[in-house]
Amino acid sequence: MNRKIIHCDCDCFFAAIEIRDDPALEGLPVAVGGDPGKRGVVATCNYEARKFGVHSAMASARARRLCPDLIIIPPSKNKYSEASKQMHNIFKDYTSLIEPLSLDEAFLDVSDCDKCKGSATLIAAEIRQRVREEMKITLSAGIAPNKFLAKVASDWNKPDGQYVITPDKVSDFVVALNVRKIFGVGKVTAEKMQNLGIDTCQDLQTYSQTELLTLFGSFGERLYSLSRGIDERPVVTEHPRKSISVELTYNKDLPTLKHCIAELPDLLDKLEQRIHRSNRQVSIGKLFVKLKFTDFITTTVEQISQELDLQQFQQLCQTGYERGNKPVRLLGLGIRLREALNFYQLPLNFEDNATTKQDNPN
Repeated sequence: MNRKIIHCDCDCFFAAIEIRDDPALEGLPVAVGGDPGKRGVVATCNYEARKFGVHSAMASARARRLCPDLIIIPPSKNKYSEASKQMHNIFKDYTSLIEPLSLDEAFLDVSDCDKCKGSATLIAAEIRQRVREEMKITLSAGIAPNKFLAKVASDWNKPDGQYVITPDKVSDFVVALNVRKIFGVGKVTAEKMQNLGIDTCQDLQTYSQTELLTLFGSFGERLYSLSRGIDERPVVTEHPRKSISVELTYNKDLPTLKHCIAELPDLLDKLEQRIHRSNRQVSIGKLFVKLKFTDFITTTVEQISQELDLQQFQQLCQTGYERGNKPVRLLGLGIRLREALNFYQLPLNFEDNATTKQDNPN
């Protein structure tokens, strides 16, 4: 079926909120993130900062080197949460089928909306206008028959724009689409595709489903569909929590395994507090430890367990550390929830990280 899906994505959300609240920042390079002197990381930045090569997930210290005049503002989570609620209240005037992806990003299924003559294009334009007038920030939108194409389209005319892919234009649109636009195609997969001479979805279409399964495993089935603009996923209004975790980025690297092990009791205490604050009965399916080494290479080790156990976390930490044998800049502990493992059988790299002193303020 052809749904009417809108992907809404605010432009530089955190930075836009800060500039809105302090007009003196208008036109200046602004980032929201952690302290450059404490291994902070940029959460987002405005387009003035991006001209210098600054981008999200970049170390704040490097961002400041690229843009000496960069204004780095500490994150204000409550302020962003309130703005997100205001934006979602606008969305609710058009549909109840809203799938949040983050504070500033969501899918809307407006297939049954009769406002704006039932036109998803007009609905998106009206939502953008209301966000601009009521919230004093801008939002970009993609309109398409499915979630995959809507998300791609929302990035097409950023900032403060929208792009429409009608059902009759899907085939022409995807043939020229770079494979890096496909969700799930990361650096390793992209390099493999490049070695095979696969640059666009049209290139992918020359492979059969069997061939793609052979080359890319289970992901091959999804590549076969998405390269043809096919995505049957519905807008899902609620996602069950899959994991609970805490992590800490240290001002100075932990130089040895012994130093990492010494940090685990404090992290375990924070994890227990985080679980308690979740206000739910938690059934543990797995424990995991995450390490980010001084060279930013990250590894995660996990094992089946039904209870929090310091000794098991220590063993996991040792296994993870031995994969790199380098100083550690970030250490994290977490649990995978049993019901998520049993029911969804999802890949185990989707984490719901609780930030303690993490370098990512989101």
